[in-house]
Amino acid sequence: MPAEHPLEAQAAWSEFIATQDDWDTADPDLLTGMFSQLVLIRAFEEYVLELAAQGLIHGPAHSSIGQEGGAVGACFALTSQDTVNGSHRGHHQFLAKALAHLHPKGIDPTKPFPQDVRALLLRTLREICGLDRGFSHGRGGSMHLQWHEAGAIGTNAIVGGGVPLAAGSAWAHRRAGTDAVTFTFFGDGAINIGSTLESLNLAAAWSLPLCFFVENNLYAVSTHVSEVTAEPRLSGRGPGFGIRSWKVDGMDPLAVYLVTQQALAHMRGGKGPAMIEADVYRYFHQNGPFPGSAFKYRTKEEEARWRARDPIDTTARHLVRRRIVTKKAAAEAIDRAKTLMSELGDVLLEPRPGGKPGERRIVPSEWPDPAFVDEGVRGDLAELSGIEFTDTEDYADALTEVKFIGAVAGVLGRCLETDPRVVVMGEDVHKLNGGTNGATRGLSEAFPDRVIGTPISENAFAGLGGGLALDGRYRPIVEFMYADFMWVAADQLFNQIGKARHMFGGEGKVPFVLRSKVAMGTGYGSQHSMDPAGIFATAPGWRIVAPSTPFDYVGLMNTALACDDPVVVLEHVDLYNSTGPGLPDDYNHFLPVGKAAVRREGAALTILAYLAMTPAVLAAVEQTGVDAEVIDLRWLDRASLDWDTITRSVMKTNNVLIAEQGALGTSYGGWLADEIQRRLFDWLDAPVERVTGGEASPSISKVLERAAFASTEEVVTKLREITGERNDG
Repeated sequence: MPAEHPLEAQAAWSEFIATQDDWDTADPDLLTGMFSQLVLIRAFEEYVLELAAQGLIHGPAHSSIGQEGGAVGACFALTSQDTVNGSHRGHHQFLAKALAHLHPKGIDPTKPFPQDVRALLLRTLREICGLDRGFSHGRGGSMHLQWHEAGAIGTNAIVGGGVPLAAGSAWAHRRAGTDAVTFTFFGDGAINIGSTLESLNLAAAWSLPLCFFVENNLYAVSTHVSEVTAEPRLSGRGPGFGIRSWKVDGMDPLAVYLVTQQALAHMRGGKGPAMIEADVYRYFHQNGPFPGSAFKYRTKEEEARWRARDPIDTTARHLVRRRIVTKKAAAEAIDRAKTLMSELGDVLLEPRPGGKPGERRIVPSEWPDPAFVDEGVRGDLAELSGIEFTDTEDYADALTEVKFIGAVAGVLGRCLETDPRVVVMGEDVHKLNGGTNGATRGLSEAFPDRVIGTPISENAFAGLGGGLALDGRYRPIVEFMYADFMWVAADQLFNQIGKARHMFGGEGKVPFVLRSKVAMGTGYGSQHSMDPAGIFATAPGWRIVAPSTPFDYVGLMNTALACDDPVVVLEHVDLYNSTGPGLPDDYNHFLPVGKAAVRREGAALTILAYLAMTPAVLAAVEQTGVDAEVIDLRWLDRASLDWDTITRSVMKTNNVLIAEQGALGTSYGGWLADEIQRRLFDWLDAPVERVTGGEASPSISKVLERAAFASTEEVVTKLREITGERNDG
């Protein structure tokens, strides 16, 4: 007979309940402080809904009215050094953290609210209205609220999108040797998102001081939690990952505060992450001023039951019962908060000219200047001002043939040795004598705490790297084993990391380097072979480098790592075992941003190439004898392309060929050809020609794979076609 033994999770899971005794013994300043936060946040959100009803909020207004108890109870227990991020429904999360930062001992609800509180609420209101003097100059709006000084590192419009970023913040706290922790707030909808689950696993595996705070309000828009999971007690997920977890009544702010104290003791004590599930209820629909019952997905009776447990009423009742605050004083505090919001609105609004009585508009001077629209997509590169840039001509007598992969490992080692902020992470980078291709050879032995092997979870560790970059204390180098894996982490790369600087006002820094390789010709098939340059070129915020020689790799990597923008460094497997010009044992030179290399001068045709296509083009030109000028682009993104070099060449040759290996549909050359033909049309004698791969991604068959991408043979064919056409003409 088979034997069966019951198993128990190693991590504890419990329900936490505050008792009457807890309310009786709670510090009066704690209770009044939480009450002040509750009434201020409630009045703020009610006023936001009022503005939304008047058409004065452009975009959504995701109210958290009813849910305030969870955020207030948690954030009141945190310090300014602790960090939080949150969800698209994050006004309360942001304000609770900001208010606790301004007044960590609480605000007296019986007195006028302090001026710094007024300033905070006004600035937040400006941001939600999309106005220039908001936290992000109006770019973030309701769903993207950030104030680094207060430890509020950003709410997030992508469900679950902020969770991996919070893991990066927690990693930074631990690495810096502080006892600070991170809270990431998300809802019942996000608990099933892959990035959340990946982050739960990664945080537990790496013992990060990260609290996963689940606001279970029962509904993801209109879908009840019981419809989408067999275990609606969502904190049950924690023990499965080895995470200490609690379930608590989120309508009871004292209970949340007390359970947060337990979670803090757990995390500050070095015992790893925690999970708190707070049962809360949003009184209104997903967006706007109407209750969910108006949309028929819940009943008025259900709404009434939850409203009877309102966190403001609960806290006020205990304050009155304990004679800390009178009933009249509590009511006056609520009225005072409402009056404050009305006064702040008067700062931003004026009567609409020619409008109906009472109709108002935003004061025109409050709006951002339209010219600000694209500022801050990337930085101005001022951080590179002190660097001495050099190129091959500066080392003419010192260059020698070196192995490409040796240059990769060498420069990464130099970066780790000279800059303690640098962290390298990726799948297997710490094993196999330098990862799958030897790019990190010897580094994990020399820097075991900064060369980190990750789980196979690109969303989580890319986002964690993004969180490190946004934190500002570290400079992550994240490796994707294959470029195709960027699709797995597309949210973190494109929605989060690439957009962060611009979205939060254009003033922050995102020093993030992504290494990824192009593996055409290796037989790994459609899902391990793509050239991602064309995709990254259309994604705002990213800089792209594509080195084709060992010298270039070292110079470009050093510059990329010194840059405060996210940079993807593309590598090609065909180059790893090649040799080329380099500086043996010297990995300290920098190539300037936006400087291409003319690999061969010519007068009849300009050929633009990058990565492994550059040597393929040079071989093709040698075979055909075409008088071509070959330019190795090196920098590929819109902001960094060397238009000076390209323009000089086109003005000389009047003909352009763009040569790349990758598939037609994700082509980089399609975008570049459009730019050239619009910028340099008057200098062209013919349309821009292109060499590219086929429509399909490379497949496993050696014959079909070779037919799918372009190399020397395809360039030779195109050159003969072009020269034949010119001769015929």
